[in-house]
Amino acid sequence: MSSDTLHLNAALRSDSGKGASRRLRHQGLVPAIVYGGDRDPAMITIPHNEFIHELENDSIYTQVIELRVGEKRQEVILRDLQRHPFKNKVLHADFFRIDQNKPIKVVVPVHLANADECVGVKMDGGMLTQVVTEVEIISLPKDLPEYIDIDVENLHLGETLHLTDIKMPEGVEIVALTYLEDVEDIEHDDHNVGVVSVVKTREEIIEDEAPEAPEGEVAEAGEEAEGGADESADEGGDED
Repeated sequence: MSSDTLHLNAALRSDSGKGASRRLRHQGLVPAIVYGGDRDPAMITIPHNEFIHELENDSIYTQVIELRVGEKRQEVILRDLQRHPFKNKVLHADFFRIDQNKPIKVVVPVHLANADECVGVKMDGGMLTQVVTEVEIISLPKDLPEYIDIDVENLHLGETLHLTDIKMPEGVEIVALTYLEDVEDIEHDDHNVGVVSVVKTREEIIEDEAPEAPEGEVAEAGEEAEGGADESADEGGDED
C-alpha cells in the first residue's frame, strides 16, 4: 500500500446495545461496526482521540483506510459517522469492507478551480454560484479521487457548467451520468444538473427590476414642474 494510506487502530468487542456503547464512550472508545464483503459484520472499538485526529483530514471521508484489528489488516471506507449534536465527540462509525477489484460508490466534494480568475466575475461583473457541492462517483478503490475539480476560469456571465462538463480522472464516472447512455438530448436531461453558474449580482438584479415611468407621466411631471416655476416667478414679481 502507498505511504500516504490512512490507518486506524481498532479492537474487537463482544458486547452491544446502548448500555455497552455508553460504557465504551466513557472509556474513551468509539463503538463501530465493519461490514461488507464475504464476511460477517464485526463489532469494533476505536480510540476516540486518535479517531478525532484522523477526522481532521478530509480525505478520510473518501479514501481507502487500512483498519488494523490486532494483527489483521483490512481495507475499508468510512460509510457513516454519528456525532454528538454539540460536542466534538464521535458516537458511532460504520466501515465498509472493499475489494480492490470491484468498483465502489463514494460521495466526494466538488472544488472550483481558478475561481479567482473567472472571466464572468473579473470582466463581466457577475458572481459565482455553486449549486452542486458534492457528487457521487463510482470507480475501483485505487482510482478514488479525494475530490473533483471543475475549472471555472473561462465561464462567462449567464453561463452554467453541468455534470457533463466536468473532466473526470481516468477510471472514474459520475453515477448520475451513467443513466445517460441511451439519452439523445443529454444537455437537457434531468440527470445532467448544473454545477456552477455566473449570475448577476444583487445590485444588477435590483436595477433591472426597477419600474420605469410611462412616457406620458414623465411629460406631465415635467409640465407640472415648469408650471410651478412660472408661478413662483410671477409671485416674486408681484412682491416687487
